[in-house]
Amino acid sequence: MKAPEKAMVMAAGLGLRMRPLTLERPKPLIPVIGKPMLDHALDRLEEAGVQTAVVNAHYKGEMIADHLKARTRPAIALSPEDTLLETGGGVKKALPLLGSSPIYVVNADILWLNGPSPTLARLARHWDPEAMDALLLLMATTKSVGYEGRGDYHMDPVGRLVRRGEMEIAPFVFAGVQIVKPELFAQNTPDGAFSTNLIWDRAQEAGRLYGLAHDGLWFHIGTPAALQESEDLLSMSDVSVVTT
Repeated sequence: MKAPEKAMVMAAGLGLRMRPLTLERPKPLIPVIGKPMLDHALDRLEEAGVQTAVVNAHYKGEMIADHLKARTRPAIALSPEDTLLETGGGVKKALPLLGSSPIYVVNADILWLNGPSPTLARLARHWDPEAMDALLLLMATTKSVGYEGRGDYHMDPVGRLVRRGEMEIAPFVFAGVQIVKPELFAQNTPDGAFSTNLIWDRAQEAGRLYGLAHDGLWFHIGTPAALQESEDLLSMSDVSVVTT
């Protein structure tokens, strides 16, 4: 399977939990170890050979647009949102820019370090379009930095996923990175805002939702406290690991 050459970077959120840091700038432009979170994601996509990254923007979107003007690799296509469309609606709006082949979708509020091999390439090696509609990168909840939830998914030995029940605790959290078929966002989906959970639940019901456990470090940077914790941990080691 050829690795995806296009990607969607989700950067349109309001960043309410990150206040007061997001009062002056959008959350994707908050730096971690001297580099905006958005650039960490785009650097990973460049490393993986992605040719075009579609970036959606809403809150302080003009700042994101200005920040990306000098970026040449990957090529940037902006998908501005006048109203928030959530994760699923954001991808659906950007479909004319994304094409029909499988794409990476990456959240702009996470940071990951590669394990023994580059994470996006590893995800692409596991992608099987004959069996899968979506392949989610997962992180063990016990090894996650900045995450305090109950987890998202259970995973069987071959990688098929089942969402946790309402009162359950699941061993894996969605790590904000996936490969997915873009046409799923156009098939009987609402106009306007909707969550990617709709796509995943349909794929799960069809037995076509799979996961891959991340084998490196992963940071969920959702609050100022999580940002501080992440930077403290990263500063304890060679900062160069962020770019390897």
